[in-house]
Amino acid sequence: MRGFFLGVITTVLLLAGGGFAYLWFGLAEVRSDEPRSALENYLMQTAVHASIRRNAPELRSPVPPTEVNLITGGRMYLEQCARCHGAPGAEQKLPSAPPLHELASAYTESQIFWVAKHGIRWTGMAANGLWEDDEELWALAGYIKRMNHLPQHVKEELAKASGSTQ
Repeated sequence: MRGFFLGVITTVLLLAGGGFAYLWFGLAEVRSDEPRSALENYLMQTAVHASIRRNAPELRSPVPPTEVNLITGGRMYLEQCARCHGAPGAEQKLPSAPPLHELASAYTESQIFWVAKHGIRWTGMAANGLWEDDEELWALAGYIKRMNHLPQHVKEELAKASGSTQ
């Protein structure tokens, strides 16, 4: 039994040492213009999703999803988010950034607000809470949560704002 535990401990230490050496010697690819591996995508998406679920408190939005607030959030999205995450109905220019129209159903409005406010470390997703107030971020979160099912008037107003058709 003692030999078994010694073998387990040795295996764990060798794996940890190998992982450290892999990182220390610069063998891990860090360039953002190179596609990520399937394993890296899986690990990062799993870690981000679990962290958001764990850390984002479930709060009720103080900003009701009125057409005015959805338009405000939509304009904010077009100005600050669409560059990386893609505009509704347009091709996404940065494939490493998750398309938010797909994630809208994966997260609650409160979780979307939390991500917009605090950002995601090592991804380029900024902590917008440093310069935007909570009310604006709640309007943005409300828009993202509903971006796949917007009222026609909101779509029309945002199309005017972006200078395109949706």
